Order: sequence, then C-alpha cells, then structure tokens
Amino acid sequence: MGYERYGRKGAKTSWFLMFLYGTIFDFSLCCQPGATGDPIPNSCLRRRWMWMCHVLRYLYKMSLAVSLRRALLVLLTGAIFILTVLYWNQGATKAQAYNEALERPHSHHDASGFPIPVEKSWTYKCENDRCMRVGHHGKSAKRVSFISCSMTCGDINIWPHPTHKFLLSSQTHSFSVEDVQLHVETSHREVRKQLQLAFDWFLKDLRQIQRLDYVGSSSEPTVSESSSKSRHHADVDPAATLFGATFGVKKVGDLTSIQVKISVLKSGDLNFSLDNDETYQLSSLTEGRRLQVEITANSYFGARHGLSTLQQLIWFDDEDHLLHTYANSKVKDAPKFRYRGLMLDTSRHFFSVESIKRTIVGMGLAKMNRFHWHLSDAQSFPYISRYYPELAEHGAYSESETYTEQDVREVAEFAKIYGVQVIPEIDAPAHAGNGWDWGPKRGMGELAMCINQQPWSFYCGEPPCGQLNPKNNHTYLILQRLYEELLQHTGPTDLFHLGGDEVNLDCWAQYFNDTDLRGLWCDFMLQAMARLKLANNGVAPKHVAVWSSALTNTKCLPNSQFTVQVWGGSTWQENYDLLDNGYNVIFSHVDAWYLDCGFGSWRATGDAACAPYRTWQNVYKHRPWERMRLDKKRRKQVLGGEVCMWTEQVDENQLDNRLWPRTAALAERLWTDPSDDHDMDIVPPDVFRRISLFRNRLVELGIRAEALFPKYCAQNPGECI
Repeated sequence: MGYERYGRKGAKTSWFLMFLYGTIFDFSLCCQPGATGDPIPNSCLRRRWMWMCHVLRYLYKMSLAVSLRRALLVLLTGAIFILTVLYWNQGATKAQAYNEALERPHSHHDASGFPIPVEKSWTYKCENDRCMRVGHHGKSAKRVSFISCSMTCGDINIWPHPTHKFLLSSQTHSFSVEDVQLHVETSHREVRKQLQLAFDWFLKDLRQIQRLDYVGSSSEPTVSESSSKSRHHADVDPAATLFGATFGVKKVGDLTSIQVKISVLKSGDLNFSLDNDETYQLSSLTEGRRLQVEITANSYFGARHGLSTLQQLIWFDDEDHLLHTYANSKVKDAPKFRYRGLMLDTSRHFFSVESIKRTIVGMGLAKMNRFHWHLSDAQSFPYISRYYPELAEHGAYSESETYTEQDVREVAEFAKIYGVQVIPEIDAPAHAGNGWDWGPKRGMGELAMCINQQPWSFYCGEPPCGQLNPKNNHTYLILQRLYEELLQHTGPTDLFHLGGDEVNLDCWAQYFNDTDLRGLWCDFMLQAMARLKLANNGVAPKHVAVWSSALTNTKCLPNSQFTVQVWGGSTWQENYDLLDNGYNVIFSHVDAWYLDCGFGSWRATGDAACAPYRTWQNVYKHRPWERMRLDKKRRKQVLGGEVCMWTEQVDENQLDNRLWPRTAALAERLWTDPSDDHDMDIVPPDVFRRISLFRNRLVELGIRAEALFPKYCAQNPGECI
C-alpha cells in the first residue's frame, strides 16, 4: 500500500527508513558493554563511523528530493544523538561495573565449585550396614551417590541421635524444594507467625542444599545470595543449567507435593525458659505422588526441633540434582538435658553479626538451645549502650568493631527462628578494662580500679587489668541500665548471666585493706543481683548464673537463686562441693569442653594457654555425671553443659573450624547422652559415620567445619576406624 501511495520516491523512503532502523539496531546489539562490565571494543567504534559515512553519503543523494529533506534531517539528528549516547556511555558502564565489583561479597570458596564436589567416578552399595565404594568409570548403569547410600544403609543418620523411637522405610522419593508447602495448626497466633518464619528459613536452607542458588557452569560460575549470607559457586550440569535455569523449567521428581503440617498442641509461650517442653514427634506417609509430613509438639520449641530433624531426613542427590527423602518415617524425640549451650567471647576478638548468625544456624541444626554471648571483657567493650555510649567509645577496638542495640536485637530474633536463646553477659566485677575509665570526666568517680596497672600479673589473669569499684553506687547504676537494655533486646528469660569470674582480691586490697575482701566480693554480686531484679521489672530471673570461683565455694550466694557455671577441671573438688551445697550447675569443664585449648602459648612467658587440644572425641566422651557417680537428686541439679570458645587466638577467620564439628559432639552428649560401654577414648564407628555426615551438612550451609579425617575414610566408612 505504501508503494502505491507514494510511488517510486515513497518506496525509496521506506527502504531508507528500514535501512536506518536496522543500522541503529545493529549498533545497539554490537556495541553494548559485556556482562562483566568490559569496555566497548575499538572494532565496534570503527564500525559505527563506517556506517555513519555510508548513511551520510546516501543522505546526500537523497537530499536532492527536497520534499524529504526535513524528515531526513530529523532522522539523522536522532541517529547521531543515539550513537553519541552509546559512545559516551561506555565510560559510565566501566565505572558502574567497577563499583559493583567492589560491593560484591567475596565467595568463601574459589570458582572451582560447590564446597562438596560431585563424585561421578564412584558408586556405592550397602553391605553389612556399610556403604562400599565401587568404581563407576564409563559405566552406563545408574550411579548411587554416597549420600543416598549413607541415608539408606544402617542406622538412622540424624545428629543428635533420637532418644526414643524411630522408623524409616527403605524406599525413598525425589522432589524439589518448590514442591514443599506448610500448614500450621495452633490456636496461638504468635506461634503461627513464628512457625511460618522458621519454615521460611527452613526452605532457604533447603534451597541452598539443593544448590538452586548456584547458577552457571563450572567455567563461568555465577552466584546469588543464600540464606546464611555466604556465597559459593556450583558445579552445575550444563544440561540442567540450560533447560532449568535458562528457560525456567523445573526439574520434576517422584513427588509433586510435600505437605508439612505442624501442630502445636499446648503452649503459646515464645519466651525461653528451662521449663520449655522441647519434645516432638515426626511422621511422614506417601500417598500416590504426595508426601504428608506431620510434626506434633506441645510448644514452638519442640516444633522447631522437629523441623531440624526433617531437614536431616532430606538430602541432595548429585545424580539427579534433586532432593530425596524417605517414603515413610516416624521419629519420637526429647532431650536429656535442658541447657545445651555454646559460649562465644566477642571481646578478645570481634566477630561480625553474620558470623554469629552462621554459628546459630549450626546450633539450631544440632538442637542446641543456648547461645551464651560473652559481650565484654577487659580487652574490649564492643557494645554501644543507649545510656552509656562512653563504654564503647573508651573500650571498643574501633568504631567498626562494635555492636549496636539493633545488632543485639537482630541476633536474638534470628536465634529464636532456630530455637536458640541469646544469653548476654557483661562480666563483672573483674574483667573490666578501659571501657570503664571515663567516670571522673562525667562526675561519677572511679568506676573501676587497677586499669592498666603494672605489673599486670599481680592484679589480673591477663592484660589489661581492671576491676569494678564495689563501693561506687554509679557502678551499680550503670550495670542496672546495661541489664535493662540487654533484657529488652533479648526478651524475657528465666536465666541471666552476671559473670563474676576471676576476681583479684589484691587489686581491691590496695584501696580497701581494712575490709573483708571476700565479703566485699559477695556484697557486689548480691548488689548486682538486686539491680538485675530492678532491670527486669522487679522480678528476679529464676536462674542467675555466675562462673565458679573461690566465692562460690562459700555459701554467701543463695542456692535458690544462683546457678554456677563450673569451668574448672572435672576432677576438682568444687564439682562435688557445689552440688552438696545445693547449687544447680552448668558444666563447662576446662579439660573437656574448652574449645580454645591446645594451640600453644600466645605469650613469651608464663601460662597463656590450656592444653592439649580437645578433640571431638574428648568432647563426646565426657560424661561428668557418670564419672562423678551422681545420685538421682544431684543429677537433677545438673541443668546441662556448655562448650566455651575464648578467643585469645581465634578471630573470624578460624571461628567455624574451631567450633565445628566439636560443638556438635556436645550437642549429642546433652540431647541423647548415649550410654558408653567402650574404653575412655574410643568412639563407636557408627558415631564416626553420623558425625562425618553431619559435618558435610554444615558445609552445605556455608559453615567451614573442620575435617574429621582423610576424605578416603569418609568415602569408605568404617575402614579407617
């Protein structure tokens, strides 16, 4: 129709317009910066000007047609404008790509692949409850992956081991995380919301396990942020990438739907307590291509442990790139001890919020329930108090190595998602250094004594020295405000830690030589307890914890209110004395559950380290209640235990492998407390197999857990033990 209407000139005009549009389109395709932000190549720039010359030459000929000059002038102006913008944009694109590269978080792993590589050369078969490795070089038969063999061969592969009944079918099904849905049954609205939040993070962890957040090929890996905020690269099957990630086609397994029903039958309480009911039951049943999973508990905390068990009943098979689980299962479970803790010292070295949250993820998977946050010590005071920011101004290592109120609140809220309580500790009266030296400037007098005093070995356990002033009322007011803030951030609790560790009486003797120093120490702790009660709306927490010391061997602290965390040796007499004096105890014996031991002295002279290294077997085999032959009454006084990570020689670079999987060994000891008929240092082969697999699960979640033995031993369970 255009040709008929405009004749020959119209045809030429239409042809020219097509030519011009094609030219601009060609420029837009050819001369765009690369995905990595590479500059526009010079060859592209030459092509631009060559095409421009052709356009101008043609326009010159066409300009003879006066009727077209105005239209052509407009088109020419537009073309020149577009090309100019493209040319000058290359500089901006380079700057943008550079800035994005600076902002992009670094991967924990190199570009070679996901932290657990695919083992295409081997297949596994189950013989006598052991997975045997068999060569699979060039064979066409379907390969059985190590994890699929491990999960269907021998005893249940859950850590910690269930304490009651369990039953697993031999048949398994495959599925994708997109097929998993939640249904909550509870009459408590807040519990429903918290379970939904926990389930969202459960799905994020499953996505990471299935490697759905790892898109790309082995040669050009790309990553997206995962739930634990750590990044990895994946060895992705090119076919799976092409037809899955590129075109959005979901891989289909045996199951089309996994319905997870969580029922909380009784308590609507979301506050942590040593009286929380942590029991749960889990069952699953396959109906056609649907799997029905039911988790039943009396509280949110039991239901959360059920999710942790469900996560360990699911695994990723690198043969079909899908998740797998059992066709049918039943688990009934409950912990043996109420307090299952981990202490991290963030004073001697600072640890980011992300590293703390990563630690909590591991704790939740291992069903540990108390994160003891040793916030301050003589070395630094990293917490920025709302009322007294001077503590951090004078005590933090740097402005960036601090925790805000929002940081503490964020950690506590995140921990609750994984069923973990945050217990903050401001150590007092000892271990109070430069953070407390600003009192005279504020007209509050000396808040602390012996700060930086030399020779330090006379007045404290390690430099710098410092001990709070027990006769300055401002000291107690500051503690009260700190307790108030921390309780607001971490929520109501029946347990709070006051510290009370390693008081040096020689420090105080310089100022109060006419006073009963032990009585002064006792008065300080009782005053701190009273201030804690005021900070907690006039209600004293049921359990007020202090570290064991010479003071706790006296009876000045009422055993009805104080719980003692015993850090000394497991054979020390104080273990028996504290129980005989009626105290509840939390065991943290230095000879078994101190994870910082065994790395040599960090000082040129004097004792500066404990030794030897506490292996995961040492942690696992330690059963002080058995070794002490406690009767039923005294066993009830043992609330549980806690591993301790003091950080003189640990910073964020070593945190994961110093904690894991040794902390998991304590988790099973306190959850299951399996009977032990073996020699003192011998762990059954089945425990090796299960903790090795649990260690791999931690690595899948971005936790750099320490290797247990050569990988050959992991591939050949039982052979090296």
